[in-house]
Amino acid sequence: MKIPFFILVLCIAFPVQAQMQIEKPWARATAPGAKVAGGYMVIRNAGAAPDRLVSASSPAAAKVELHVHINDNGVMKMRQVAGYDVPAKGSFELKPGGAHLMFMDLTRPFKEGEKVAVKLKFEKAGEVSAEFHVGRLGDSAAPSGQHKH
Repeated sequence: MKIPFFILVLCIAFPVQAQMQIEKPWARATAPGAKVAGGYMVIRNAGAAPDRLVSASSPAAAKVELHVHINDNGVMKMRQVAGYDVPAKGSFELKPGGAHLMFMDLTRPFKEGEKVAVKLKFEKAGEVSAEFHVGRLGDSAAPSGQHKH
């Protein structure tokens, strides 16, 4: 069976990106005047090789940092990290109280029900776009109706 040339080119040009799936991307609504917000999701790697999320960006914030919570002698603190490792055929979860995206210097508050565009950059998969659904202020889980990106 012959494979049409354009399909072969697509398979060669975009094999890795299709293997990175973003599930349940969400953020909490922010209070008026807030300048920071957290973002959460599950990154699923369907590929046979590990990958690493190395950065993120969004028009909703001046910058987006990768953060984790750590226990420093009984005190929980946030720290910026260089990336998140996503194992082959595995996943990595960003959630409240753990690893998360930190939207810094918001252009405006996040409002419940809106969507926030985010570009995620992986070492191997390159850029992957996602829409983060904004839930209620104080939510601890993704709003209902989430889907994959």
